[in-house]
Amino acid sequence: MAINYEKLMAWPFEDVRHRYTQRDTMLYALGVGLGTDPTNETELRFVYEKNLLALPTLPVVLGYPGMWLKDPATGVDWVRLVHGEQGLRLHRPVPPEGEVIGRTRVSQIIDKGPDKGALIYTERTVTDAASGELLATLTSTTFCRADGGFGGPTGPVKTVHELPTRAPDHSDDFATQPRAALIYRLSGDYNPLHAEPAVASAAGFKQPILHGLATYGIAGWALTQRVCGGDPSALQSLDVRFSSPVYPGETIRTELWVDGKVVSFRARAVERDIVVLNNGRAELR
Repeated sequence: MAINYEKLMAWPFEDVRHRYTQRDTMLYALGVGLGTDPTNETELRFVYEKNLLALPTLPVVLGYPGMWLKDPATGVDWVRLVHGEQGLRLHRPVPPEGEVIGRTRVSQIIDKGPDKGALIYTERTVTDAASGELLATLTSTTFCRADGGFGGPTGPVKTVHELPTRAPDHSDDFATQPRAALIYRLSGDYNPLHAEPAVASAAGFKQPILHGLATYGIAGWALTQRVCGGDPSALQSLDVRFSSPVYPGETIRTELWVDGKVVSFRARAVERDIVVLNNGRAELR
C-alpha cells in the first residue's frame, strides 16, 4: 500500500490526556542515562524525589500519540522508518508532575521520489489540562525510507542550521549503558526496533538502536550543564537533525558553540567517530 497524501494529511489523531507523576519524570531521566553514578548530586536532582527537577526535554514523552504510523492504513512501511528531526519550544518551565493534553497533527508530507523515501512533518502541542496554558510545542520529521514515489509534493523542505566553523566552545562526553534503550522505551516509545534483534536486523541494523530522542535528551542534558548553569528552565528551544543511529553502550560527545542566547551543537558517537546529531540549534531564555 502506498501513502495516500490526502488521507495522511487529515489523519484523525485523538487528544491524548496524560497524567504523569514524579515517578515518570525520574524514569525518563534514568532512560536518558542520568544516575549511573548515584553519588553525583547534580544528576540526583533529576532522579530522586527530594526537590525533584524535570529535564527540559521531558515534553517529548508527554501527550505522545504512540506508534501511529504502524497502522496499515497509513500506507507506511513502519519497519524502515527513522526519526529524522526533532524540535522543541518550551513556553514555560516543565513541572515534575501534572496532567497535560497532547494534540498532534500532520503538517506536511514530502515525496523525495522513488527509492528516495518520504518525509512526514508533524506538530504536537502539550497544554496543561487544568489551566489550558501551553507548555510546549514539538515538531518532528519522520523519514520513511521505503515510501517515496507516491506522487506527493516535493517541497518545501526545512532549512538546515549551519554550525560555526570555529572550534567548539564546550564539549561534554556522556557514556550510555548497554541497556539504555530498554529503559528509555518505558517512557512510552515501544517501537521494537529498540528492543528486538530480529526487527533491528530487518531494518538494516546490526542490533537494536538507541531511540533518537534518548540521544536528544543527552544533548539537552549537556546544554543544561554547560550553558544553563544546571538550570533546566534556562533552555527555551532545542532543534536538531538525527544523522546516524546510536548503539547502546556508546559514548556520546556533545560539542557546543555559544553565540549569545543561541547555542549551536552536534553530537558524535566517540567509538565510531561518527556524527549522530547534527545542525543543532538551541535558544536560551
